[in-house]
Amino acid sequence: MANFKEIVTKAVIGKAKKSSVNKFQVKPEQTPDTVLGCWIINHTFRGVNNHGTVEVNGSYDVNIWYSHDNDTKTSVCNHTFTYVDKMNIHLKNQQTLTDASEIIVRSLKQPSVTDVKIVNGNIDLTIEKELGVEIVGDTMIKVSIEDEEDEYEEIIDDEQIDNVVESIDEQINEEYLN
Repeated sequence: MANFKEIVTKAVIGKAKKSSVNKFQVKPEQTPDTVLGCWIINHTFRGVNNHGTVEVNGSYDVNIWYSHDNDTKTSVCNHTFTYVDKMNIHLKNQQTLTDASEIIVRSLKQPSVTDVKIVNGNIDLTIEKELGVEIVGDTMIKVSIEDEEDEYEEIIDDEQIDNVVESIDEQINEEYLN
């Protein structure tokens, strides 16, 4: 008959990813003629439990290099964008998201500018990103065990060995070979 023990451990109890496309508009100081480059830096994010739903709060800085004054001068405009992505993650084995659950957020695809246009003196940006979230919580696993009782190895100390040797010495018949 197989015996089982239950072990409580931490494990990933839910996992999901979310892609998003956001459109933003930036008004630079000078009227742009051409966008020469656009890059995103300083992407930070953090996942929190908001009544059983994961909320990822994040931000990143967008730097736009552009020409102005009939393409005779260049400037860089900087803007910080913040975002809140709500993710309703299905948890395994009817578990629930609690304050004791650990929320791990990873950027699966860093934010990147996929489209940039100049419209009426403003710069319109399309930014794509992909986030992955893992929920780590307590879970229980069952393992099969061979024997319910632990078996101990018997240790014989030196005093017991000396007693056994003395007992053997007493049983030796020294006249046996004669």
